[in-house]
Amino acid sequence: MLTPARWILYVLFAGMCAGLHAQPSIFHGADLKLGQKLIDENKCVECHASKVPGDGSAIYKPKGRINTAGLLRGMVEQCNTELNMGMFPEEVNAVAAVLNKNYYKFK
Repeated sequence: MLTPARWILYVLFAGMCAGLHAQPSIFHGADLKLGQKLIDENKCVECHASKVPGDGSAIYKPKGRINTAGLLRGMVEQCNTELNMGMFPEEVNAVAAVLNKNYYKFK
């Protein structure tokens, strides 16, 4: 049985853990392993590196024109469409969730 003090500690700890992995609701349930696999298979990093200086990560500008999780997902969908990648919506979402986790960090 949880005492009131332990219950408070449990709730605080759970809240802290949830904050560490917080993703916007648009990305809840996204398969991060699938997203990373798709990024690797489709050579997204190499494509981005060919467009911007350095390793390609400069293309991810959290304070630039992509400033919401929805716009991030939309940009991934635009790449999917323009490059005729054939990703399903859940795959686009998985890729966007990985990018959010690694670069944008929208909550």
